[in-house]
Amino acid sequence: MRCLNIFFYEWKHLFRNPFKIIALLLFILAGIYGLHNGADLYKKQRAEIERLNQKAKAEQEIILAYFDKGEQGPTNRPWVDISTPFWSIRYVPSYFYKKPSPAIVYNIGQAEQYGFYKKISMYSSPYDTDMAKEIVNPERIQSGTLDFAFVVLFLMPLLLLVLLYNLKAQEADEGFLNLVFVQTGTKNWWILSRTLFYSILLLVVLLGLLFYGSFLTGVFNAGSIFWVVFREISIYLLFWVGIYFIILKCSKSIISNTLLMIGTWLFFAFIIPAAIHQWISIEKPTSLMVDLIDVKRDKTDEIYEQSNSDTDKQIIELYPALKQTKIAHDTIGIVKTRRASKIALVNTAMKMAIFEFESENKSRNKLVETTYWINPITYFQNKLNHSSKTHYDDYHTYREDIQYLIDKRIETMVLDIWNDVKVDKSKYLNYNKLFALY
Repeated sequence: MRCLNIFFYEWKHLFRNPFKIIALLLFILAGIYGLHNGADLYKKQRAEIERLNQKAKAEQEIILAYFDKGEQGPTNRPWVDISTPFWSIRYVPSYFYKKPSPAIVYNIGQAEQYGFYKKISMYSSPYDTDMAKEIVNPERIQSGTLDFAFVVLFLMPLLLLVLLYNLKAQEADEGFLNLVFVQTGTKNWWILSRTLFYSILLLVVLLGLLFYGSFLTGVFNAGSIFWVVFREISIYLLFWVGIYFIILKCSKSIISNTLLMIGTWLFFAFIIPAAIHQWISIEKPTSLMVDLIDVKRDKTDEIYEQSNSDTDKQIIELYPALKQTKIAHDTIGIVKTRRASKIALVNTAMKMAIFEFESENKSRNKLVETTYWINPITYFQNKLNHSSKTHYDDYHTYREDIQYLIDKRIETMVLDIWNDVKVDKSKYLNYNKLFALY
């Protein structure tokens, strides 16, 4: 009963303070704005995926028309022969997508910095120029995009500061704090009850915003992700409530409350992340992917200039079944086949360079994870990234799937040209099914 009386008193106190009301309303507006940014990106990506599917279907219909008319390919490209595996596979329109999660409404993460679709060809790579490098979420505010996760991670502690900064200290400054303790009981219970009121208020506001966001993208259709996000945000709120409660308990005045709270927020929101970022940059300097560029340029030249015997040996080591094919014993036919197959060796060299590059990234991420105990904002940012499928690991899986499709396309092409396969309409349709991951 005593707790309810304190809640009722605090409710009246809230509405007598327009500064707190305005801060709460601004927070809600920022949250709604961030949710709409996430929802707009979700709808934009889905619309683009649908457009690309229609484009791929139209391109496929053009190639099928060549088969129906008995033509070898486009009239302005007389060297193209779609009855051969090399050109037929090259003209299979294949896109692979990282389909956006409905939870992206809550956290955009790196979704705008990484490409979400990739046109697959035999010459593709998971690190082509259309696969952009990530930019961490806190930097997004500089480019004018505000997402809900930014509102929660950076603005919610500030709102909590505004709601709590004058608890106990105002009564102490006005000289009737001891009278309050006599009426309400112990000091800790009184401060805890008042802090709990604003915590519950803020939790209700966050839950309302989460429900609002769920209707924008259909989050509930994605399983239990809504409650996962709510759990992470609630834990994050409790983290700040705990810190501010300790400050309220120990501090003696409104000024000291405010300065300590602002200092704590700056420490966790900017100083610690900046210091850790600087330390990691020294320990694990950011790779500029120079090795990948060198491999694509130098290794390609090396492979295309090496002797025929070296090329044959490497290709057969890569695909042992080629040794039994008819082309392998045809000294004339193997010339053209060998040159077309060299792309498989380039792809293998690129995969080795990518493996080293990915290993460096993983070691950097492991180093970041060791700092979570003192870097809570980065920890919760990554938890939200996982929930919305915009984490580094999600894009790593996306790149692995792209590499798998590239490997499958190249392997099929090499095996079929060495077996002198003739492509007809049925075979071309089989290629289209084969190169679709899902």
